[in-house]
Amino acid sequence: MSYILNLETSTTNCSVSLSQESSLIDCQEIDSPNYSHSENLHVFIDDIMKRNKLKFNQLKACAISRGPGSYTGLRIGLSAAKGICFGLGIPLISISSLKVIANAVEFDGLIVSTMDARRDEVYSCVFDSKLNVICDEKPEIIDNNSYSDLALKNRLLIVGDGQIKCQELIDNNQNITYNPKILKPSSKYMYNIAYEKLKKNDFEDLAYFEPKYLKEFRTN
Repeated sequence: MSYILNLETSTTNCSVSLSQESSLIDCQEIDSPNYSHSENLHVFIDDIMKRNKLKFNQLKACAISRGPGSYTGLRIGLSAAKGICFGLGIPLISISSLKVIANAVEFDGLIVSTMDARRDEVYSCVFDSKLNVICDEKPEIIDNNSYSDLALKNRLLIVGDGQIKCQELIDNNQNITYNPKILKPSSKYMYNIAYEKLKKNDFEDLAYFEPKYLKEFRTN
């Protein structure tokens, strides 16, 4: 059985899930404004393994959100993932935090996945309904005309906590909608992407892999 441990720590949401092939088995998470990752991440990992009566040597891979997001959160998550992978001799899988958010919805149009990046800026990536990348992930300043070119011929759904900023700044457009239920990335939306990468042997180099911050480090 292909058991995968999924870790999502790119925002204030400290999230751990366990999956078996293309099925989610369990998830444990807490969204704390104080970034509780250092206190909770390893506890959640141990809890979820014990609760499901699994030994660590039964894991086939560990998947991690690679960013963008919190510098500290991403470093804590990656350190935990690398420790597990090195210790067990299993591969490391990385998934864009923005793709994790987009994977939480189904939409017949373009999905604009966003994360708040301070001031009038967001991290964003645009996907089609099958999660193919239409516009690469990047930091961008939001104004009244943002995404208007895409909205000329497409229906857009903006998700993630950057949507709050978008809703405030972007002019009303009947082709642009929002989903306030999808704000933070969660490990429960990583499992199917991680399994596809496992089947393709799409792994990271444990020695050299680093998170993708998109911007220079600034304190949280």
